[in-house]
Amino acid sequence: MSEVLLPSRARASGPVIGLVAGGLGTYWPQFPDLLPQLQRSAAVVSERVRGYDADVVDVGFISDATDAARAAEELRRADCDLIIMFLTTYMTASMVLPIAQRARAHVLVLNLQPSESMDHATFDTGQWLAYCGACPLPEVANVFERAGIGFRSVSGYLEEERAWQKISRWVAAAGVGRTVRHGRHGLMGHLYPGMLDVSTDLTLVSTQLGGHVEVLEFDDLRVRLGSPGDAASVALRAVVEETFELDDSVDEEDLGWALQVAVGLHRLVEDFELDSLAYYHRGLEGELHERIGAGMILGASLLTGAHVPTCGEYEFRTSLAMLILDRLGAGGSFTELQALNFRDGVVEMGHDGPAHLAISQRRPLLRGLGVFHGKRGHGVSVEFDVAHGPVTALGLTQMRDGHFRLVASEGQVVGGPLLQIGNTTSRVDFGMNPGEWCDAWAATRVAHHWALGTGHRIGEITAVAELLGLELVTV
Repeated sequence: MSEVLLPSRARASGPVIGLVAGGLGTYWPQFPDLLPQLQRSAAVVSERVRGYDADVVDVGFISDATDAARAAEELRRADCDLIIMFLTTYMTASMVLPIAQRARAHVLVLNLQPSESMDHATFDTGQWLAYCGACPLPEVANVFERAGIGFRSVSGYLEEERAWQKISRWVAAAGVGRTVRHGRHGLMGHLYPGMLDVSTDLTLVSTQLGGHVEVLEFDDLRVRLGSPGDAASVALRAVVEETFELDDSVDEEDLGWALQVAVGLHRLVEDFELDSLAYYHRGLEGELHERIGAGMILGASLLTGAHVPTCGEYEFRTSLAMLILDRLGAGGSFTELQALNFRDGVVEMGHDGPAHLAISQRRPLLRGLGVFHGKRGHGVSVEFDVAHGPVTALGLTQMRDGHFRLVASEGQVVGGPLLQIGNTTSRVDFGMNPGEWCDAWAATRVAHHWALGTGHRIGEITAVAELLGLELVTV
């Protein structure tokens, strides 16, 4: 496989979704037509769920507590990220509780009746019971509360797209949860001196979110750098020329070095099986590690666009926020406040470098810089505006007692004048005075970096926060 192809970790599989449907078996001999109808409904749900990017484990239809115990054991072995329990008609909580307890996975309860409403003039008792999935829903909620199990549900009818949009959010959130809990997250270099808000307790990452933190040295990257004119650097040069518009300010020597570093970053991600990476190294007097740190932005942007979020300034928590947005299909670029535009009513935000190339408004520009503000070295940087339209800002912050908090805000990226300084810069209208938004955003204790992704995603992020057990604050 060519070294410039997407890292294999970026092509990881989706979540494991367990699926079980059920109803009260006492009904079957009383109403012979009922069970076949409910099984047809269960087949519709199974087909829709299998259409998601997920590994679906369907354990079939249960009719009593014995069936439930069998299903629970199958789902436990499957190591599910989310179990979808379809209440096709009334069923006792004793049929649901063992599944939630033994499988040790989050449960989403579905109450999807066959159609929008019953035909009251013609329905008999058996036909009514096919619409009775709402009846056990409060029972299950109460028992889950008493058992200390999280409860979440979607009610609607089989062909209702509103309901399926909500279901898809939970499936997507389960995928994010799996990535975070099973992920391998790289942290390379050292803290940017003085950025106290950026400092993250690594133990808390593993204990609260799961996953593995791989602490790396810049020497781990140094020994993997490409060589001038080698096959990997030449191949990557073709990718860069196809992906970017190259500004006249790009120095050929700086671009060649950035390609060597980019090759090394791809090798690093493959060798350590990383799902995300945050880095920083100051360096001194033009020595090799300083040159590597200055040459990172091109490779980091290529990795981010290839679904391995990579950001500078040792911003580990922001690399995780970028990972969440990426897995929700929103991209997610490294972002901070740049200025407030009170005349146009927008907040200008972005950063010098690592950007998600898939969410650019236009072909990304590669600009040469004689200096990176606040950092040593020189080289090439990525410049673009996030695609115009709805966006979501997402931060992951650490509070005084150690718990992590997600912070989110939805807005619109609008057109207008932008600085041409090698930064990703976007003008975001949050529907309020920029100063009022800025104060409200800071009041969440978000810290000074976050991710910016496309689309309004708070609905999905709410589901992610619940499955990960995180607090969510919205502005």
